[in-house]
Amino acid sequence: MLTKQDLLDCHKRIAPFVHNTPVLTSRLIDEKVNAQVFFKCENFQRAGAYKIRGATNAILQLSEEQKKSGVVTHSSGNFAQALSLAAQNVGVTAHIVMPNTAPEVKKIAVREYGGKIYECEPTVEARQSLADDIAARTGATFVHPSNDNNVILGQGTAALELLENLPDLDFIFCPVGGGGLIAGSALSVKYFTHNCKVYGAEPFEADDAYRSLQSGAIESNESTNTIADGLKTMLGDKNFPIILELVSGIVRITEDEIVAAMKLVWERMKIIIEPSSAVTVAAVLKCSKAQPGVFQNKKIGIIISGGNVDLSKLPF
Repeated sequence: MLTKQDLLDCHKRIAPFVHNTPVLTSRLIDEKVNAQVFFKCENFQRAGAYKIRGATNAILQLSEEQKKSGVVTHSSGNFAQALSLAAQNVGVTAHIVMPNTAPEVKKIAVREYGGKIYECEPTVEARQSLADDIAARTGATFVHPSNDNNVILGQGTAALELLENLPDLDFIFCPVGGGGLIAGSALSVKYFTHNCKVYGAEPFEADDAYRSLQSGAIESNESTNTIADGLKTMLGDKNFPIILELVSGIVRITEDEIVAAMKLVWERMKIIIEPSSAVTVAAVLKCSKAQPGVFQNKKIGIIISGGNVDLSKLPF
């Protein structure tokens, strides 16, 4: 398993290229869940999401020869932006495979960061097939958005920073899509706390991680009809063993609950979060409502994963 020193080395390596994002609180949300809630606001991160952390670490670990040939990935948006910006920072070409259903705002950002976009059908198979073809034609190194050890370590630094500020957290909640963030966060919790538990949150419409924890094997989704476009991907063989060992559970959320949580944060905290982040807020609200007192006198960390929203398609 990836080590504590791996995490510390990664954090030091990427520090010049990423923001140590703020931690915010909300008196209203504290009252709703009867606990102290701390939001690690990666919506204020470069490229608008935590994914610049893993992307930067992956690119900085490439050899000089690999950098000359560029990198390729597939992503619905946030990792696409992150890898494009990370590559631009060090003068590397980024080839980005995006589903044709990806939000236009994310495509625009990828182009602004210098990424070369290739569109495909919105399936895991189509994404990977086109990325493999680009890698074969250009010699670019494939960087998986979530199932890559360097990426997992990078994503874990958000929780590491949160725990540096608040070492006595009782829970950390993360959204679950491809599994890189929750795996990295779970590693940070393992190495830098004693009693903190990690929980994931995902939509009912894309609940493969919930089912994977139940079965002990990587499950897939037959459909992913969710507003949380960043959570449509599936777990991988590098992050799943970490999740299986270190994550205490996953809470499933309805589409209405996602929208309500998103609206609550926008209105009350005055910050922009995307639906994939709202899933995690909704999970904490749901747990506290289902089991009143479950969080009493506890400290909860929530990873606000990103704030990249298509303002022309708001759900409220």
